[in-house]
Amino acid sequence: MFRDPCERSPLGKTSVFVDRLILGLTPLGNLYKVISDQDAEGVLQAWWDRGLRTFDVAPVYGYGIAEERLGRFLRDKPRGEFVVSTKVGRPVRRGAAPDPALYWADGTPYYHGTPEGVFPYYDYTREGMLWGLEQSLTRLGLDRVDYVHMHDPDDHVREAVEVVFPVLSELKAQGVIGAIGTGTNWGRVGYAIARECALDCVLLAGKYTLLDFEGQEQLLPYCAEQGISVINGGVFSSGFLTDPKVGATYRYRPTADEGLVARALQIKAICERHGVSLKAAAIQFGLGHPAVTSVVVGAGSAQHATEVIDLFEEPVPDAMWAELLAEGALPAGTPVPQTECSQLLKANLGGRNG
Repeated sequence: MFRDPCERSPLGKTSVFVDRLILGLTPLGNLYKVISDQDAEGVLQAWWDRGLRTFDVAPVYGYGIAEERLGRFLRDKPRGEFVVSTKVGRPVRRGAAPDPALYWADGTPYYHGTPEGVFPYYDYTREGMLWGLEQSLTRLGLDRVDYVHMHDPDDHVREAVEVVFPVLSELKAQGVIGAIGTGTNWGRVGYAIARECALDCVLLAGKYTLLDFEGQEQLLPYCAEQGISVINGGVFSSGFLTDPKVGATYRYRPTADEGLVARALQIKAICERHGVSLKAAAIQFGLGHPAVTSVVVGAGSAQHATEVIDLFEEPVPDAMWAELLAEGALPAGTPVPQTECSQLLKANLGGRNG
């Protein structure tokens, strides 16, 4: 079945519509390696040329670099033709202390070539959040963004609920933002916030993948029930699912987990028996869950951007997903993508049996 990455869906009950495939700009913030301005523009142009118009960025991505690059690219584009999200709660400023969580064990930073003396920090106060958003708008060259995520509120759930969400609600009412979400690496954090805030969307990173199903425990079922759109990120598990082996990066750290590698290789073998690449399965898997609206994936070159889009469009037969379930590679009952024909068949059979 051909999946159209340009198909648009609303975020929750808002009028903000996003592509099924969203470009994440972490690589354009020089994650793991420096990317030239020319190469960054090539990524954005390749995305644009394929008809895709939704972009996900944050101040942390290159400590402002990714936002600036996106802003330059969009400068001459009609505002009504693209959709942009950014994040609040982790602004960047000169003089902030370096965050140890953004470095490898040997002291090498995740982001390279960042502005001298500029670092991200957590600020979930009203004033800090508003200042951070203002700075993002300046870097982007925009007077509004389509949706905003509270960024990594793992240790700031109360501030997110009691301080930041009410401010974002005010901005939404004023038309400065169109939808409100939270971005998190943990389903339980997204669930805790969604239970107390009328979120339109949640960006869940790395917790609903072919190898990690934590998001399915509480968050995804709740979002499906409440009509909250889930944007699924980290689908390659920090690159591990592109080439699973001992020493490969998994959730931002090299892994020595041989059991994890064995699971990934089992999935890869099943995919290949059906003529499907592991990467295509990884990028399309999350779309089987009724809560998931879109997938967000990064790209570090124009060639990589084109490959990502092709992977999204790669035909995947129902039989492959069925075998993954039958062999225990996916937990029993995991919702999986289905072709339109199989969906129609099930609907017809359901009608007859009813």
